Amino acid sequence: MAAQCCCRQAPGAEAAPVRPPPEPPPALDVASASSAQLFRLRHLQLGLELRPEARELAGCLVLELCALRPAPRALVLDAHPALRLHSAAFRRAPAAAETPCAFAFPAPGPGTTPPPPLPAFPEAPGAEPACCPLAFRVDPFTDYGSSLTVTLPPELQAHQPFQVILRYTSTDAPAIWWLDPELTYGCAKPFVFTQGHSVCNRSFFPCFDTPAVKCTYSAVVKAPSGVQVLMSATRSAYLEQEGVFHFHMEHPVPAYLVALVAGDLKPADIGPRSRVWAEPCLLPTATSKLSGAVEQWLSAAERLYGPYMWGRYDIVFLPPSFPIVAMENPCLTFIISSILESDEFLVIDVIHEVAHSWFGNAVTNATWEEMWLSEGLATYAQRRITTETYGAAFTCLETAFRLDALHRQMKLLGEDSPVSKLQVKLEPGVNPSHLMNLFTYEKGYCFVYYLSQLCGDPQRFDDFLRAYVEKYKFTSVVAQDLLDSFLSFFPELKEQSVDCRAGLEFERWLNATGPPLAEPDLSQGSSLTRPVEALFQLWTAEPLDQAAASASAIDISKWRTFQTALFLDRLLDGSPLPQEVVMSLSKCYSSLLDSMNAEIRIRWLQIVVRNDYYPDLHRVRRFLESQMSRMYTIPLYEDLCTGALKSFALDVFYQTQGRLHPNLRRAIQQILSQGLGASTEPPSEPSSELGRAAADADSDAQALLLGDEAPSSAISLRDVNVSA
Repeated sequence: MAAQCCCRQAPGAEAAPVRPPPEPPPALDVASASSAQLFRLRHLQLGLELRPEARELAGCLVLELCALRPAPRALVLDAHPALRLHSAAFRRAPAAAETPCAFAFPAPGPGTTPPPPLPAFPEAPGAEPACCPLAFRVDPFTDYGSSLTVTLPPELQAHQPFQVILRYTSTDAPAIWWLDPELTYGCAKPFVFTQGHSVCNRSFFPCFDTPAVKCTYSAVVKAPSGVQVLMSATRSAYLEQEGVFHFHMEHPVPAYLVALVAGDLKPADIGPRSRVWAEPCLLPTATSKLSGAVEQWLSAAERLYGPYMWGRYDIVFLPPSFPIVAMENPCLTFIISSILESDEFLVIDVIHEVAHSWFGNAVTNATWEEMWLSEGLATYAQRRITTETYGAAFTCLETAFRLDALHRQMKLLGEDSPVSKLQVKLEPGVNPSHLMNLFTYEKGYCFVYYLSQLCGDPQRFDDFLRAYVEKYKFTSVVAQDLLDSFLSFFPELKEQSVDCRAGLEFERWLNATGPPLAEPDLSQGSSLTRPVEALFQLWTAEPLDQAAASASAIDISKWRTFQTALFLDRLLDGSPLPQEVVMSLSKCYSSLLDSMNAEIRIRWLQIVVRNDYYPDLHRVRRFLESQMSRMYTIPLYEDLCTGALKSFALDVFYQTQGRLHPNLRRAIQQILSQGLGASTEPPSEPSSELGRAAADADSDAQALLLGDEAPSSAISLRDVNVSA
């Protein structure tokens, strides 16, 4: 049920209601062109029709609003050039504010068969207020969006509920990923999913595309026969004979958390409030790996942070084209199916998304400049859940692995990089997705961990976080809200002025560049990290023969995935290695690592590439021929194009590009094109792999890379390439 406007008079009341003070305007968001600070968005209704053959989505959007000031001249929404608006209309809110209007969609494009009309919604009793057309215009805003200005009637009063109805179609939208059947595992039916984080959903539907604004939403989706539709909401009805799906989200969420997926998906229950959805061929694997576990994680989180608020916690496994690992969409976590073969990464990624149910979804960062409020807190909560479930040693191992990656990223960016701040400054025109990095997660985590240490007891800090969630749930916050709440909850710490301790001031945590001011004590994980460090030291010691003999006695097949990944990352950090060391490593580990999961294999293959170790290049080729996901292709292509293996990379890409999503294909084309200026000649003694790749590299490269899908268009992938 939609929230009632603050000016709505109770039935039977004679006097005019006393209005509460106006809500404070949302924090200014330079990534949004909208006039969100002038309105209260009460509810949005979406009517959507999926047209996979045309790769088009037709939509009817109803926004239920109140103006916070009298006579606003216009409503400004975030939009996108991919979104074509057909009409805009105004009407005063019906007597039953939650009753939607009947949706009518724009007609399909030329040459397509018109679909049957959608069933009309139940109408409110009595006469429904009439709609009147509104003038609108679309203006440029940034390279990731436009502004849509809709003129409003001049007599509109403050706090008077009204609706704006927009009909539109969206084609080639960054938020909407259409997949041909051959890009799915089953190769049977088309597939589509949306990815809204950070600012892509403005190409899905016109909106206040800022995390500062939240509202409830409902949706009706019409899909082709045999296609299953899911959304980040509760599915309230399904009319199978007509392929119409109904959804409702009862809690306020920001626009970026409205998500949709449709395809050949089947469900299986894995717990009392959870099920997995996947293509039929993947469903047994997904079920076996998660059955019972998700409920265990949810229960642990509830003991720490209070009741789970979203009803169901379902998971949908998406094809490899999904551009990130996972996304915390409420009620329905999206996760890439490629991660299924890496059990420990799967566990950590799902638990992280579970933690977002409290930190990120219930309590959200009000601006993209403070994403650490969602990601840092979710990472802390994730590690508290893993400690409760799997013990401190495993949590410390995973943390050491991630902090290693943080310091690796810091070396690349430099300690004075402005994006290493927790309160990073977002300049106008910069896509907020470009601010997503390991500092958001791990530096944010270190600050939250530091706060937990100040109070001296992790359980007391859990109690604080539970109170923080209860106070701010379904709202958006800034860092000061968190820190003020912390000092209020622990008045003894406020009296000690812990926020001003020299070198560890809260302000410095937020605004200093570089590494975290303090890092957690990971000694409880030494039983797992010490063997990794010892093996790495053996391989970098001299003489090599003795070191290799000692190292070969250590059976890494019994290690945890994070141990092996940490060991390989250390070797990657030391690359290029002496050629005799790489030869010995290959002799000792190559066959074994080739039988392990993709998270292990890609790290070994990066070592192969960074050290130009030609005898194992056939493994690189085989890996790239079997992978269609960004996370397992882009790192290898970047390494291949940095050294002497550009010709090999070009040849592999030429053979595999037809199996890649166009967005990923364009991103790889851009990587390859950046290396065209350098010589593509193979080394003096090329392997057969290199010789075959180099044969026609010069003649084919420009035609391959600069054809219809030029690398300059790769921005559509980068726009959504964020971690969740």
